[in-house]
Amino acid sequence: MLLRANSDRAPMKRCFRVLTLWFLTLMLSAPSVAEEQLLPEAVAESARTNFPKVVEALAKVAAAEGRATAAKGSFDLVFDAEGFNRTSGFYNGAAGSATISQPLGTWGAEVFSGYKLSNGIFPIYEDINFTNTGGQAKVGVLFSLLKNRAIDDRRFSVRDAELALRQQELELLLTRVGVQQRALAAYWKWVMAGRQLHVFEDLLELALSREAGLERQVEKGARARIFLTENQQNIMRRRNLVVGARRDYEIAANELSFYYRDARGLPIHPTIEQVPVDEAMESLKGLAALASDGVQAALAARPELATLRLAAERAQRSLELKRNALQPKLDFKVERMRPFGTIAEGGTSRDSQDTIVGFTFEVPLQRRKAKGDVATEAAKLQALSAETRLFESQIVVQIENLLVRLDVAQELLEIARSEVDLSDRMRRAEVTRFDSGASDFFLVNIREETAFNARVNYLKAALELHLARLVYDAATVDLPRLGLGS
Repeated sequence: MLLRANSDRAPMKRCFRVLTLWFLTLMLSAPSVAEEQLLPEAVAESARTNFPKVVEALAKVAAAEGRATAAKGSFDLVFDAEGFNRTSGFYNGAAGSATISQPLGTWGAEVFSGYKLSNGIFPIYEDINFTNTGGQAKVGVLFSLLKNRAIDDRRFSVRDAELALRQQELELLLTRVGVQQRALAAYWKWVMAGRQLHVFEDLLELALSREAGLERQVEKGARARIFLTENQQNIMRRRNLVVGARRDYEIAANELSFYYRDARGLPIHPTIEQVPVDEAMESLKGLAALASDGVQAALAARPELATLRLAAERAQRSLELKRNALQPKLDFKVERMRPFGTIAEGGTSRDSQDTIVGFTFEVPLQRRKAKGDVATEAAKLQALSAETRLFESQIVVQIENLLVRLDVAQELLEIARSEVDLSDRMRRAEVTRFDSGASDFFLVNIREETAFNARVNYLKAALELHLARLVYDAATVDLPRLGLGS
């Protein structure tokens, strides 16, 4: 029975082994999926949404929105009610009242409406509580004619909170612009480092591929052994260049991962396979075609200037509030009261419709604190005005210098491109002469290294143009080019 059980399992084992080998064959023969190239749009989108500094700035905007909402609470509708009842003693009066008031803002006005109802007898010092059987209603309005007419603490707080919110939104924009500029700069440095690593690897590959041919030629006596030694020296020198380039690439990749993050905000380390091809690095069409009104665009869009202007507006509002404290207070109030129901314990004196007009007057005499506050705010406003003019001048100089930098970077890129073409032609020609015996190995190495150094110089020139344009885009707050939409 045991022998039969083993014989039954044998076909199953063979079938399992066949399936396992078939699966492994498929896995090994399956084409590897190349990693997609990392493009600047992906880095810009990641920095825009996931960079912690941006998340922090967004939280500060939310906090400023909360403060602005809280400031508006000083104009909330207010309901107030009170009442009492004498449960023992000579008098048995009971009364209750309710009032609704609403600050309006204009002229420091406040409207109010109230209702009160009483029952029983009150002592003479409380006879204000008497009403008819149906109670008494009143409506009124209060105006400020001098102090608090144009501005008061409540209106100042609301407007100041709104201006502070706008300032925080500008700080968010400034943070976004700075982060996008640095993120894209880190991206292009990473691309240049990756392309430079490829260039030096190709240069090393030339020396390695030539070594086998030189060994055969030396064995046949066609070449002196010194050529093989020289090529090995070139291999070591070029290998050293590759190691240095790999170090520069890893540093650039680490710096890029600081800005390139996933949805949780964690850094993503890019790989060398994701470095774009040469064509992506050279996609510079229209890069230097700048608008002629760059200075005006910067003056109109710079968040720092707008922040200074908002700070000046806040200082101006604060100055107006301090000046308001110098004025005498003159409030005018009108009330209209109407009884309901029949005459009660209060008698006929409570059964009339009354209109009451009154005022309140108060004047400060020395006003030293208010005068000192006015002088302080006026000086602050003057300082902000001078700072704004200085910053405008700095922007003009900055944009003009950036235009010079861009022009020179564009010209140097064209020179580097021409140098690449010429040095590559010289390299190919020297290799042809060497193969025909008309040149020596030393010149071939010189031409090769000159050609590859020209490629590296071209990459550096392209990087400089990208970085210069990024600085210009940030200086003029070109949001679409920075990956921040419109």
